[in-house]
Amino acid sequence: MKTVLKETEIEFEEKKSKFIGYIKPINSIREAENFIKTIKEMHSNATHNCSAYRIIENGQEYYKFDDDGEPSGTAGKPIGEILTTLGVFNVVVVVTRYFGGIKLGAGGLIRNYAKTAKLAVNESGIVDYIEKKIYLIDFSYSKSSEIDRFINENRIEVLEKTFEERVSYKMSLSNIETEKIKEINDIVFIEL
Repeated sequence: MKTVLKETEIEFEEKKSKFIGYIKPINSIREAENFIKTIKEMHSNATHNCSAYRIIENGQEYYKFDDDGEPSGTAGKPIGEILTTLGVFNVVVVVTRYFGGIKLGAGGLIRNYAKTAKLAVNESGIVDYIEKKIYLIDFSYSKSSEIDRFINENRIEVLEKTFEERVSYKMSLSNIETEKIKEINDIVFIEL
């Protein structure tokens, strides 16, 4: 199974319409819906924020697209078809369009939404999918340098850091990374 490597943003103009493509690797429908909501809020004054996601969650495949006011089948569906054609899963794409005053026609819309999705996927990079889960690790300040070194050496995604009486990191880890980090002594390790 393939997915995309990293969250990325691309942008181009077509007949004065501005297309901005956002792509993110995800692990759940909720994560996809939250990303779409975030982009829509960020570009609340855009003409359209069209989206598609394709995900396997708990062994079930989910596929959803949204034209967000564009003529039916001219935006979300072409975005989704690019994800299918390129064979990527666990990914969400949002394409923001600012209308430039020149109508593109149905064919122009389809081409440009598909182009935005393809550019976003290519920019992000296609990689083999490695299932990851979210964990919280809690440790004393004296372990900080050891934990940070481990994170940097393994290029682990840290979602959140909290510094109080103890340090807590919320991280996305593969099974292999999970086994490695469990070898570090004196940490509290919780699957979320």
